[in-house]
Amino acid sequence: YHPPLAGRSGLRLDFNENTFAPSPKVLERIRSLSAESFTIYPERQPVERKLAKHLGLHANQVLLTNAVDEAIHLVTFTFLNEGDEAVVCVPSFFMYDVNVLAMGAKLHRILADKTLAFPYERFVAAINEKTKLIILCSPNNPTGTKMTKEQIHNIANMAPHAAVLVDEAYYHFFGETILDELASLPNVIVARTFSKAYGLANLRAGALIASTELMTHLRKAASPYNVNGVALAALEASLDDDVYLDWYADQIRLGRERMAKGLDELGIPYYPSHANFILMRIGPRHKQFVADARAHGVLLRDRSNDPGLSGCVRITIGPNDHVERGLAALKLAIHAMNWTPAEAGLSKGTTGEEHEYE
Repeated sequence: YHPPLAGRSGLRLDFNENTFAPSPKVLERIRSLSAESFTIYPERQPVERKLAKHLGLHANQVLLTNAVDEAIHLVTFTFLNEGDEAVVCVPSFFMYDVNVLAMGAKLHRILADKTLAFPYERFVAAINEKTKLIILCSPNNPTGTKMTKEQIHNIANMAPHAAVLVDEAYYHFFGETILDELASLPNVIVARTFSKAYGLANLRAGALIASTELMTHLRKAASPYNVNGVALAALEASLDDDVYLDWYADQIRLGRERMAKGLDELGIPYYPSHANFILMRIGPRHKQFVADARAHGVLLRDRSNDPGLSGCVRITIGPNDHVERGLAALKLAIHAMNWTPAEAGLSKGTTGEEHEYE
């Protein structure tokens, strides 16, 4: 996992960020911070209580984290020991692998189906008495595919001895959550981020949500000052503006439809998505495609090194003007390359059913 640490000039359609802005209330709140506030250690509990109330949960069920990266670390640190086993579907977020392996645990990586759908039967077959952590991501990054609530329930119920982490980083662009069923899923932990729909990626804010029993163990592993005060202030302001959040999520859903239509028109194969991005299949010249798009001012993410994603490139969905700029860059790139859909090895348009290009 090698994210760029510099040089991201252009329209940022590479890392699934909010490409527009956070709520105006966030900017107002940050501007109102006093000089003294920067000298005080941060206090996350008041914001945890507010988030819990926002979600209709008890305050003891919510733990704020330094984005989902720390959330994953806390879960693996808490529930895995050397020699334990964990199960994850790939391709997915690589930080799962990093944190599981850092604990000395064995990681079973179950490859997604050819359509990139969740491989339910093969996944559950990998769960055994040594499995101490099961990691699920819905919608999944980088594929955009989803799981059903029934699948999550079944997996959690068949492995009561294991913790089940459900990463819902892209929930706001999908609309379906397991959160309202936690009472019947005592071994499930939900991870949420405020980097995507909320637009706070720079401030690093996330959350773990679970039963009070599981949360007791997770809190023991968390630093008392893991989320900085500016992030806490911004998060608190964000929670006061559901109107803005709903508006932005709607813009992304509309943008996703427009992007899919545009890709169909360009003949670029892609996978149906439930997140704020779409995964395209370009073929062997994927690196040139990304470079040509960058030359036209648009950053894309090459995912060809991920399992099962040879020749694939991901594009983030933003508001309509960003979608149109993205599509314009894609059009210029494929024309400059003299690219044809045959290079992708698939029929043009959606790759929901993968077959040879004719």
